[in-house]
Amino acid sequence: MKPKMLSLPRPFSAKACGLLLLVSLLHLGLTMARADAVSELASFSIFDKIDLAQLAKSDVKTAHGPPMRNPRFLAVQSCYVAPGSPAQQIEALRRWDATRHRELKVFLHIDLPSNPTPANFEKLKSAPDNASVRSFVAATQKLSSDLQVSKDEAKKFSAGTGGGGAMPAPVAAFWADVLTARTKSFVSGGMAAEPPYDHAGPSIRASEEVNGLLREQEKIRRQFSGLLGATGIGRGAGSLRPELYWELLDVDDQGVVTLGASYNRGGAGGAYQAADVLYYASGGYYVALTLYQLWPVTAEGKPSTLVWRGDMISAASLGSLHGVERLGSESVMMKNITKAVSLFRRDSGNR
Repeated sequence: MKPKMLSLPRPFSAKACGLLLLVSLLHLGLTMARADAVSELASFSIFDKIDLAQLAKSDVKTAHGPPMRNPRFLAVQSCYVAPGSPAQQIEALRRWDATRHRELKVFLHIDLPSNPTPANFEKLKSAPDNASVRSFVAATQKLSSDLQVSKDEAKKFSAGTGGGGAMPAPVAAFWADVLTARTKSFVSGGMAAEPPYDHAGPSIRASEEVNGLLREQEKIRRQFSGLLGATGIGRGAGSLRPELYWELLDVDDQGVVTLGASYNRGGAGGAYQAADVLYYASGGYYVALTLYQLWPVTAEGKPSTLVWRGDMISAASLGSLHGVERLGSESVMMKNITKAVSLFRRDSGNR
């Protein structure tokens, strides 16, 4: 006996078959998009095996970056899945305010125009009165060899007189002038135009440090070559307009003023790349760079974003660390990044 054929009601068969085909194609497209994102992630990152469904149910996954020859360099990579599109994630990153979280030790964060004046750094005068800021002030007043300024910048400091809060007026004025000039140099010529750190000791250029970090991570450099080539990171001004800012923060119990620039660019299929560089620091580290790759994926049946983040830093203090001490420094960096990402996701409703 031949088995009975299951048939759809004739008036609806063509429409139903078309709907089934459309659903199948959509499912295939989503599956391919997920596979392509995971494959691309594996092609340049430390995460060669990622279960997207499992990652969507977990917190941020963090790992040591590849070992690098220069002892001043350190890198950490992380990845996670967040709800919403990559464009929404980029906007959330742009709006996030780290100063809301005391544990991150970012005391001030101020956005900058492309042509700043010392008035854009007025909030230095109202810096919090804490041990980190007092240490920073003391280092400035004696022009400590730990300060990362140029010889010409150091000559412009005058102790003068003047009261104020935790940061005396002459100290605030000095740093306002340094930060204004360095921001203008970055806008006009990128990191390559920045003065060196040569006030004391050997001359160090932040542009050479960031280029060295990227050279030692060739897969990452290739992955982001298009974006980086359009920015002022490690080279000339670039064609992409940066979002500029400055911060006062704590690095190893020392107050540090730093200048930063953020870039982002959309790609095929709704993907995004972003870069955030701290191209100047008064101490603590020479340069810090964070790169982001964001892919649209579907997780637990909802539009989501697979995020890869790569953090890399160059610091003189890392150069003398070996063995257990270096591993300890890497672990602290991983812990701090995990904390920052977790707080960002919480604030942005991404958990």
